[in-house]
Amino acid sequence: MGSWSIWHWMVVLLIVLLVFGTKKLRNIGTDLGGAVRGFKEGMRNADDKPADPPAPQVSGRTIDAEARKETRPS
Repeated sequence: MGSWSIWHWMVVLLIVLLVFGTKKLRNIGTDLGGAVRGFKEGMRNADDKPADPPAPQVSGRTIDAEARKETRPS
């Protein structure tokens, strides 16, 4: 008890086929394969991009400034 034999899996597969039908299972498999393919392609494209430049070192200095909106003379 507790171990599943090949016959248990065959019965489960038969029940799944009867409930869902082969066409629906084929569509699910196609969609899942497309999603995995897209994920792999996205990961491959992410690896091709150069790494971001390292962040600048923080020196501990504080720079105080004000921002003004530039107005153009008419």
